[in-house]
Amino acid sequence: MFAAALRPASFAARAAARPARSAVVRALSTTAARRSEHPPPPQLFGEGAKPGEIPTDLNQSTGLERLQVLGALEGVEVFDLNPLDSSRIGTLADPIKVFSLEPERIVGCTGAPAESHELLWFNLTREKNRRCPECGSVYALDFQGSEHAHEHAH
Repeated sequence: MFAAALRPASFAARAAARPARSAVVRALSTTAARRSEHPPPPQLFGEGAKPGEIPTDLNQSTGLERLQVLGALEGVEVFDLNPLDSSRIGTLADPIKVFSLEPERIVGCTGAPAESHELLWFNLTREKNRRCPECGSVYALDFQGSEHAHEHAH
């Protein structure tokens, strides 16, 4: 039993006595290939603030927030924040159309006229119209996006 306890220590001593092997370093490039036939991707990251300065939204915003800030500089409203038509109740024959660039969207209903019941959220897809369980208003997705936007060819 004593010999079994010493065995791991002897392995460690032998490993320390061996000369160290020189590490082989291999260069690896992670830079994407640049091709002239495609435009450069949009800049999603701000350049940041210079040392000693306080960054602005334009300097430090990224992702969707940066898209919204750049749109505001151009005078374009990137996101439609207007409420849906609540002057009428949507029916199966004439549902309330909800614009979307995605194949599914989350919709909130407050009733018709507006604020006639508590806010209820539900998922709306291209395949199926949805009816509000409280007021019965019917919503349909008005899909305007690309059919194959989420498919990736690898």
